[in-house]
Amino acid sequence: MNGMTVGDLYDRSVQAFGDRVALRQGGVSHTYGELRRHAARLAQGFQALGLQHGDHVAFLMVNCPEYVFVEYALARLGAVRIPLAVLLAADDHIYMMNHGEAKALVYHWSMRERVVAMAPELQHVRHFVCVGAEGELPEGHLRLEELEEGREDVFPHVQVSAGDLCGLYYTGGTTGRPKGVMLSHRAWVAAVTLETLELGFGYGEVFAFCTPMTHAAGVLLLPVLLRGGTAIILDHFDPAGLLETIEAERVTATMLVPTMIYRLLDEPPSSRDLRSLRLVLYGAAAIAPGRLEEAINRFGPVFAQYYGQTEAPMIITALPREEHDPARLPSVLSSCGRATLGTFVRLVDSSGREVAQGEVGEIVASCPHVMDGYWRDPATTADTLRDGWLHTGDLARQDERGYLYIVDRVKDMIVSGGYNIYPREVEDALFSHPAVQAAAVVGVPDDRWGEAVKAIVVLREGMQASAEELIAHVKRERGSLRAPKSVDFSTEIPLTNLGKPDRKRIRQGFWAGRERQV
Repeated sequence: MNGMTVGDLYDRSVQAFGDRVALRQGGVSHTYGELRRHAARLAQGFQALGLQHGDHVAFLMVNCPEYVFVEYALARLGAVRIPLAVLLAADDHIYMMNHGEAKALVYHWSMRERVVAMAPELQHVRHFVCVGAEGELPEGHLRLEELEEGREDVFPHVQVSAGDLCGLYYTGGTTGRPKGVMLSHRAWVAAVTLETLELGFGYGEVFAFCTPMTHAAGVLLLPVLLRGGTAIILDHFDPAGLLETIEAERVTATMLVPTMIYRLLDEPPSSRDLRSLRLVLYGAAAIAPGRLEEAINRFGPVFAQYYGQTEAPMIITALPREEHDPARLPSVLSSCGRATLGTFVRLVDSSGREVAQGEVGEIVASCPHVMDGYWRDPATTADTLRDGWLHTGDLARQDERGYLYIVDRVKDMIVSGGYNIYPREVEDALFSHPAVQAAAVVGVPDDRWGEAVKAIVVLREGMQASAEELIAHVKRERGSLRAPKSVDFSTEIPLTNLGKPDRKRIRQGFWAGRERQV
C-alpha cells in the first residue's frame, strides 16, 4: 500500500464496479464508469487551463457528485486540493486561498456572490470554475462542464507518487490563523485503509453523506467506493430528511457528528422504516455518554466511533460497533476506543514523560497516516511533530485494556484554585440530568480562584431545572471540585462550523477587555 496514490484507489474502484451506481443525489445516478469518464475529461480540461502536477486548487462546494469528479481528476493530475468549509467567513476563505497559493477555485453556484466579492483579494487564483451554474456567470468564469467538452475519456499521463501532496486541509484550532495541514497520497491511502478495516464497511454499502465532504466525510468516500457501495449525497443535514432518505434509499450506513445525533434524538420518534441501517459512524467532537446510550436505545446497536484530527485523518483510535456494549465494559460509552492497527499511542505530561496508567496526559501518536507538516509553518510543525510523534493537544486517560478516555483539549482545561478541571467531564455530568438538552462549560474570571467553572445550559422543551439543582447534580456525579460555580440558561449553544461547542467564542464574552485571559 505504501506506493499507492489516491488516483490508484479510484482507478481500482471504477475498474471493479463499472456498471454499478457509485453516486446518487436527488434521484440522479452516476455509475462507476461515468465517474471515471467525468474525471478523465476534467483532468484533461484542468491541464488545458495550464494546471500542472503540484498546483493547488481550492474547492468551495456543498456536497455534490461534482466534488467527487474533481477530486478524482486532480488526484490523477497530481494537483493538490484545498477544501474550504462553506460555513466559514469570507475572510477565512481569502486567507486560506492566499496562504495556500491556490491557482484555481472550483465553486458551487450557491457561493457565486461570495466568490465575486472575494475575487479582487485573491492573490494567486487565475481560474474560476462554477459547478451547477443556473444562470449567467461573471466574466471569465467557466462552467465545470465546459472543461469536459470535446475531451476524450483518457487521463493525461502524469507521474504521481505516494509522497506527493494530495491535499492541503486547513484547521482552525483554538487560537490564531488557520493552519494548512499537508497530507500526502501515502497518508490519505493509509487513512482510507484503516477506516475500511476498523470501522466495519461492508460490500455494497449504501452510505448517506450528509456532513461536509470538505471535512471528515471526504475521507469516508473511498472506503464506500472500494467496497462497491453507493454514496447517497445530501447537500445538508436535516433530521426528517435524513430519516426519509434512509427509508427511501435503504441506506445501510451514515456518518454524523454528535450535535446531529442530538437533533435526531430531540425529534419525535419516527415511523420511518430504518431497518436497513446497520452502521452510524460518529466523531469530530465528544459525545455525551448519556445521550449515546439514549441513541443506542432509540436506533439500536449501530454506532461506531472514530477519533482523530486533520493532522491524522481521522482515525487514531476506533470504537467499533461491536464494542459499544456497556454490559461488557460499563465505562465504554465514555471511551473513544483503542489505537488502530499500525498506530501507537502514548500519554505524556508537559515535559514529554509518559504518565502512569489512569493518569491524565496528552495523546501523542505515531501512525502511518500522519501529516507531512503545516504549510509554510516550520516552527509549528516542529512543535507538533516531535521525534516522530504527533502531539494532538487532546488530554486523556487510558485503562488497562488500552481504551482511551478523552477528558478535553489542553487549551480548554480550566485551572481553578490550582486544580485542573476538564470541561468535558462537567458537560457529561450535566447531560446525565433529564432536563438538559445541551451544555457547554468554560472557565470565567474569578478574583478568588483565578478561573471559575461556568455552565451554559439549554433545557429540554417543557422541562425545568434551576441553577442550584444542576450544580447539586454535578456535585453528586463528579464531586464539588468540578461543580459549576454558576449556570446560565440559553436557547442554544454556539457551535463551530464543524458542529462542536464553540468554547472560544463563549469564553470571549466573559474575558473581553481583560489583559489576562486565564
